[in-house]
Amino acid sequence: MGRKFRAFLAPVLLGAVLCGGTVTAGQAADMIIGFVEMKRDARYTKRRSFARYLTQALGRPFVGAEIALKEVRFHAATVGAAFKLQRITARDGDDLLAKVRAANDSGVGLFVVDLPADLLRALSDGSKDRELLLFNISARNDNLRQEYCARHVLHMIPSDAMIMDALAQFLAKRRWRKVLVLAGPSPRDGAISSAFTRAAKRFGMKIVGRKQFVLSNDPRQRQKNNLTLLTRSGDYDVVFVADGDGEFARDVPYGIAQPRPVIGAEGLAATAWHWAWDRHGAPQLEKRFEKKAKRPMRDVDWAAWLSVKAVAEAVQQQKATDFVALRAHLTSPALTLDGFKGNRLNFRPWNNQLRQPILIGTHNRVITRAPIEGFLHKDNNLDTLGFDRRESSCHLK
Repeated sequence: MGRKFRAFLAPVLLGAVLCGGTVTAGQAADMIIGFVEMKRDARYTKRRSFARYLTQALGRPFVGAEIALKEVRFHAATVGAAFKLQRITARDGDDLLAKVRAANDSGVGLFVVDLPADLLRALSDGSKDRELLLFNISARNDNLRQEYCARHVLHMIPSDAMIMDALAQFLAKRRWRKVLVLAGPSPRDGAISSAFTRAAKRFGMKIVGRKQFVLSNDPRQRQKNNLTLLTRSGDYDVVFVADGDGEFARDVPYGIAQPRPVIGAEGLAATAWHWAWDRHGAPQLEKRFEKKAKRPMRDVDWAAWLSVKAVAEAVQQQKATDFVALRAHLTSPALTLDGFKGNRLNFRPWNNQLRQPILIGTHNRVITRAPIEGFLHKDNNLDTLGFDRRESSCHLK
C-alpha cells in the first residue's frame, strides 16, 4: 500500500483548522474534498438562470456536492473519518492555480472542479506534476477528452460527442435522416456543430443544409436572424440547433417555416440528468435536491453529486485513504458507481470519461434513454456514445 496522503485523511490538527473546530482527544480526522469554482462565471448569470434554457445550469452546482456529503457519511465511518468540503473560489486564472496548489500543499488531493474549458485546461496543465485528481463536472468540450486529455482529470459530465451520439441514435431510430443545421457564430457553437456533424456521419444522417444565425435585431442581418428566412427552403425531417448560450434556440420551436421537430439546444435535448426521469431511484434524489436547492437538478448538479459519491465508494471499497490505492480504484474496471440512471458506471481507461446513459427529453418529460435499443457494442453498449477506444486520440500522460 502506498503512503498515506493528506488529501484524503488529513491530520487532526489540519482538519480542525480547515473546519474551524477545536482539537479534542479521540476526534476523528477529516477527509477533505476541494470544490473549485470561479467567483464570476458567465454560465451562472441571473439572466441565464431566469430564462431556464433547456441545456443550461439553473444555479451553482455546489449544492449537489452538499447533498452527496450527507449521503456518504457512513462511508467515511468505515475508516474512522468524516468527509468535508472545502470551497475554493478564485478571481482569475492565476488566483485559481495558486489556491489549488496551496490547498494541495496543505493536504487536499481530490478536487471537484466547476470551470469553463479554458480554465480547466490551464489548471490541468499547471497541476500535472502533483498528486491530485480533478473531477470535471461542467466542461463538455471534446478536445479535453482528445488532444488535451490528462491522466489526473476525470470527466463526470458527458462530452459533446456523447450528447450528439445520443441524439443521432434517436434520429436513426425514428428514421429522421435529413437534418437542417442552424449554428451560431461563437467558438462554442462551432464545437457543438462539429460534434453533431461527426455523430450524423456515424449514424447515417444527412445534413441537407447548414445555416449560421446571429442573435440580432439589425434588419441588415435578416438572412441570419429571421427564422422564416433561415428555414423556408429545402427538404428536411428535423432542425438541429447548435447554440451554446441557448438564447436564440428558444425561439426556434414554432418559429421555423416548416412543421418539423427541433433538437439540440431546444425542443428535444440530450442531457446527463433530467428532473422528470422517474426510474432507478431518480425521483428520490431529485426530491432531496429540490428541497435544499429550491430548483430542479441539472447536469452539473448531478455531476457534482456523483463526484463526491465516487470518492466515498472508493474509500468504502478499499477501506483505506491511501491516495495511490484510491486513484487506482477510481480508474479501474472494478469501480461501480450508481448514477440513478440504470447502469453501473465507471471510467473509460483511454480518456477518463465516465461511461453513462444519456437522457433525451423535453422541458417536462424524458422521451427515451440512450444507448437506444438496437445500438450495440462488442464490449459495453455505453461505448456507443462518445469516442470509442479506436477513435480516441488521447494518450494519457
